[in-house]
This record gives sequence, C-alpha cells and structure tokens, in this order.
Amino acid sequence: QVQLVESGGGLVQAGGSLRLSCAASGRTFSAYARGWFRQAPGKEREFVAAIDWSGGSTLYADYVKGRFTISRDNAKTTVYLQMNSLKPEDTAVYYCAAHSSPYSSGSYLYTTEGYNYWGRGTQVTVSS
Repeated sequence: QVQLVESGGGLVQAGGSLRLSCAASGRTFSAYARGWFRQAPGKEREFVAAIDWSGGSTLYADYVKGRFTISRDNAKTTVYLQMNSLKPEDTAVYYCAAHSSPYSSGSYLYTTEGYNYWGRGTQVTVSS
C-alpha cells in the first residue's frame, strides 16, 4: 500500500521556523516529482513548492519564495519543506503529494490535478 505521511507541523510564533517531512512507503517515487500544497480554512488548496524527480529543479509560489526551501533525500523517498520567517498567513494544513507522471517538470507541477498520491496533511499554525 502506497502511503505519504507528513510530519513536523505545529504551533510557532511569527518569524519562527518549521521543517516538514513527507515520508513515502510502498514505493520510492524516485522518478516522480513531489510537491507541497496547503489549505487554510474556507480556502482552496494552493500550491506551495515542488521539486522534480532529480532534485535539480525547484518551483515556489510567490508568497513563499525566499522563505521556504523544498528538498529531497538521496534515496528519494522523503521530501522536506524548510519554512523560515513564518507569517500568520502561512497558517494552514500542509499536504505533500507525488506526481502521477514520471520525469515531469515545469508548469505541470503547479496544479493539484497532476498529483495522484496525497498525504493526510499536517497542521501549521503561526501566531502573531
């Protein structure tokens, strides 16, 4: 059974940092891009960051660029999201996902439709 499990969420003050992890089991996803999305109450799920299958290309939403960093380990089973300079508007449930098509990159990584495996999410709350 394929599973993606997020961890590392929590409560942090504005300006603080958190590091989210997403561990995969059931398969390695080594040939697949991975992404992070988030959803705040009453809002649609939105793109945060993505990393291609090789780890050589990363994409970020404008609202996190320069503050968040996505990475993946050498075994390519775990993806990380380092979040610095957190703001109250970053408060949301953060979801990791694995893309459905191998070796995808670029604009295909921005939308939820391209991802077919999702974790259950981890709550991030930033207090002002």
